[in-house]
Amino acid sequence: MNRKEAEISEKLFRTKYDQLTKQEKHVAHHLAARTHIARNVAQDYSTQLTFGQRLADKVASFGGSWTFISLFAVVLVVWVLLNSFILINYSKSFDPYPYILLNLFLSMLAAIQAPIILMSQNRQAHKDRLSAEHDYEINLKSELEILTLHEKIDLLREKQWNELISIQHEQLNILSKLRAS
Repeated sequence: MNRKEAEISEKLFRTKYDQLTKQEKHVAHHLAARTHIARNVAQDYSTQLTFGQRLADKVASFGGSWTFISLFAVVLVVWVLLNSFILINYSKSFDPYPYILLNLFLSMLAAIQAPIILMSQNRQAHKDRLSAEHDYEINLKSELEILTLHEKIDLLREKQWNELISIQHEQLNILSKLRAS
């Protein structure tokens, strides 16, 4: 912590620097250094993902698409038609009517796909939390910058009023002298 950050903490946050939260200290640091705080949180987060996490996101993205639903429907229809065709022509089928093998494959697909989608959703929720925290920091810094601008404008206005009052006193003195002579 430097002196400027301590002053900002006292003036804008109205508390000691050591009592600020991590985010408030981060904002105070950027205010003191007069640097920007905005960054692309999504891009920063995506560069830290492992291969498995990226793969899970792609699987979840594909599993929740119309392409997957269409392909899935086609596979189911082909499975039923193929079994029915073999049953009608050869009186034997590789997966007879209640389609137990198909149900097994569907259960296995659901058992694998559900945790992958949940992992992807958890990562998305974490990314959303990071983004919300970053938005809070930006909003806080903006609010504090606006407050300092208001103070500067108020000081300028007060200075101008004082100058106008002193000019008016001079004019009144000159008028008094002119009247007396």
